[in-house]
This record gives sequence, C-alpha cells and structure tokens, in this order.
Amino acid sequence: MTQATQTPTQGVQMTEAAIKQVQFLREKQGKDLCLRVGVRQGGCSGMSYLMDFADPSTIREDDEAFDYQGFKVVCDRKSLLYIYGLVLDYTDDLIGGGFQFTNPQATQTCGCGKSFTT
Repeated sequence: MTQATQTPTQGVQMTEAAIKQVQFLREKQGKDLCLRVGVRQGGCSGMSYLMDFADPSTIREDDEAFDYQGFKVVCDRKSLLYIYGLVLDYTDDLIGGGFQFTNPQATQTCGCGKSFTT
C-alpha cells in the first residue's frame, strides 16, 4: 500500500493512487461529484463498504466531509464510527486490483477485503 496523502486526523484517508483513480472516474461522469463512502449490514463478515459518486447537493448537515485535491469525500457519522481512519488505496494489479480498504476499526476482514467485522 502506498502512503496516505492526508494526516491521521482525516476520518477517511486516501493514497495518491486512489485520488488519481477517483479523479479519473469523476471526469468520465462529466459532472462535479463528491465521493460518498460508508458501510451497511451485510457481506461475508457482517458489514460491507459502500462507495459511490453523489451530487454535492446530497451532502447533509450531519455528514462529515473531507477535501481532497478538488473533490470531497463524504461519510455519514454512523458509518464513520466503523471506518474512522480508513485508508482507501487503489492498485491496477491483474489479480486483486481495484480499490483497497485498510480499516483500523476492523477486527476481522473477509478474503475479498470488501467486508469486515468490528
């Protein structure tokens, strides 16, 4: 994993590779979008990660927003309890490539890395 670009005071951290990939995907959408991350019940370990683009007008007053080189990463406070300190990375490896979640709150993760237990 590459180094996260923000200090640990950010609730959600991103590596340079993840920032570049998110910026690339945003540009393909052709709109000014924020990245919403969170969790939901489900997945093979109990909770699974959510990540999708959202219109900035959907940012709620009780959301936490983190600025990253021209876009915002947004997370609802309930999800942030489970992922505070999360590092989002990206790799283009043929096997195991894509976005990678490193969650200091997780006590166990599934083999695919997309779900966890706290």
